[in-house]
Amino acid sequence: MNALLKRGYSTLPEAAAAARTASTPRAVRLRRSKKAPTTAAESDAHPSGLTPTEFARYQRALAKGELLRRDGTEPTEGEWLAKLNSRRSRLRGTREVVTPSGERETQVVAEKVYLPNIIFRLVPNFTPPGKPYNPYEATFRIPRSVTKTDVRSYLAAVYGVQTTYIRTDSYIAPLRRVWNRAWKRTGGGFRTYKRAVVGLVEPFYFPMMHEDMSKADREARERSLEPLYRFQMTKDMVKSQFLLLTRKGSPGWTWRGDLTTRRGTILEKIAEQRALREQFIQVTKQRMQETRER
Repeated sequence: MNALLKRGYSTLPEAAAAARTASTPRAVRLRRSKKAPTTAAESDAHPSGLTPTEFARYQRALAKGELLRRDGTEPTEGEWLAKLNSRRSRLRGTREVVTPSGERETQVVAEKVYLPNIIFRLVPNFTPPGKPYNPYEATFRIPRSVTKTDVRSYLAAVYGVQTTYIRTDSYIAPLRRVWNRAWKRTGGGFRTYKRAVVGLVEPFYFPMMHEDMSKADREARERSLEPLYRFQMTKDMVKSQFLLLTRKGSPGWTWRGDLTTRRGTILEKIAEQRALREQFIQVTKQRMQETRER
């Protein structure tokens, strides 16, 4: 585990570096694309491994003189990145001490938590249509109180997984008015959650993905899940309801609703209104004549 944690960001494979570039926020990608445009399969990192943001921080620190050593030398980009990686990948709440025998060991200085009461739910990555699945990313649904530091320490301490970057965003269910005119969030707790997209050093493929299965395995899995979740029955029910609402699929079906603007439909509606008006006039005229005769 210690050997795994010592791997730096500069040793990332090209595919992992490209995944890190593709996962940056949209505003950052647009700002960087004006200087050095990249494709979806390329990385915008410098040859030393520094991202454009890290390279800008390194240049500012050099200009301020913050990296000047006592001997008058300055660290190179690789040395500065190694120091930055060692700080990023450290485990919080631990320290190295020297035992009476002269050996160095890691001790936990924070409170030990043996059974954490948080749930990390692994879900498939969002893959746009026509794009390949990204194995250098993993997506989790986490409690809203968990921070990026907690995610990095949890994955490293429990599973020994080294992370390269973490993007988090929160999804909040919309407010709707209910029958008593009160405001309520729709969907309950399922629509309000926090998502964490974690960059991985080693590739990981989500198990049992339909896209990676053969046709026979996919059909076998669907047959095994159908008795439990009734996917096909739900699809048929939704389709039948849509057919009842639109009457689509029936013989001779055409758009003849009130919201259409065909000339034939408009003339038909005008003729119906004229007929109703003439009928109303005839009935009113007959009533007036009967009243005069009486």
